[in-house]
Amino acid sequence: MPAGSLLTLLDDIATILDDVSILTKKATAKTAGVLGDDLALNAQQVSGVVSNRELPVVWAVAKGSFVNKLILVPLALLISAFAPWAVTPLLMIGGLYLCFEGCEKLAHHFFHRHEKSVEQAGAEIQALTHDANPQTEKERIKGAVRTDFVLSAEIIAITLGVVAGQDFQRQLLVLSSIAIVMTVGVYGLVAGIVKLDDAGLYLTQRRGALQQRLGSAILWIAPFLMKFLSIAGTAAMFLVGGGIVTHGIPPLHHAIAHAAQALQSSGGIAAILSKITPSLLDGLCGLIAGSIVLILWTGIQKLRGQKSSGNAH
Repeated sequence: MPAGSLLTLLDDIATILDDVSILTKKATAKTAGVLGDDLALNAQQVSGVVSNRELPVVWAVAKGSFVNKLILVPLALLISAFAPWAVTPLLMIGGLYLCFEGCEKLAHHFFHRHEKSVEQAGAEIQALTHDANPQTEKERIKGAVRTDFVLSAEIIAITLGVVAGQDFQRQLLVLSSIAIVMTVGVYGLVAGIVKLDDAGLYLTQRRGALQQRLGSAILWIAPFLMKFLSIAGTAAMFLVGGGIVTHGIPPLHHAIAHAAQALQSSGGIAAILSKITPSLLDGLCGLIAGSIVLILWTGIQKLRGQKSSGNAH
């Protein structure tokens, strides 16, 4: 009897692990798009950090990401058990935040980039070429962790949808597996990307001609890659945030799907464009939603400033 019980237990464990493996693969496939956006966003967030602080900043953000997952996984399980209706509204709030952050970056780039004095610009260059500014670094880390929280929430929510019909044990194991795999994968790649220039410099100092050429190629491509990731990271805010918002508004989501289907049925170039139409329309909706939130937020800030100055008088 004890031997039979042990074999039954081992069989149950094997079945659970097999189910967890299959469900984790499904969840990974569904969250692959968000993983790409997460990578672009986080590489953008840590770009511009002084060289000897790049890996410490990545590590600090990775630790913050693990903390985010430690909050989100139990929260997702509680919501799934007691308030499944709350998933969509919470995701939409996160999506609006991403869109707002993207619009804030665009506004800063187009309207405030020329407002720095010569002294300010010189101080920033001095900080980058010598010692990192601890306050700026802390703000950068906090911003990256906040952004990670929203993207992690979407990953967890998508995974929760995959395991919705499973028991608590399987849900917990799959959510935990995805949380660990995604965090290690994203920040491992981010660390590799931000240290590309150092790797290129190391190779150029080697004796082999092939190594030197490879190092020179890496040094040449690294700035373009970081610039691309910066642009892709901002675009990802609108694509991910807009996608969350449109999915939370069924009529809008159906209208976008209908537009893509109409293009698909037209054939030719229109059929090819139909593949990217949903993403483009999601991004456009994200840009509009983020602009509205930014305008409202700016108005609130101005009103608060006026009230403060009025109280001072």
